[in-house]
Amino acid sequence: MYGVIVGGSVAGAGAAGQLATTGFSTLAVIVAATTLVAAGLSLWKLAPRRRRG
Repeated sequence: MYGVIVGGSVAGAGAAGQLATTGFSTLAVIVAATTLVAAGLSLWKLAPRRRRG
């Protein structure tokens, strides 16, 4: 019952179920990255321009 599991790697449809338990969400990463890019661009537009001369 508690012996060595043969074929211990997770593959196929089992990998999708196993990924859910890690807490990693691709959609959350995409949303966070988009938010950071939008915030950076808005700060870029608010920053004063350098005067040359």
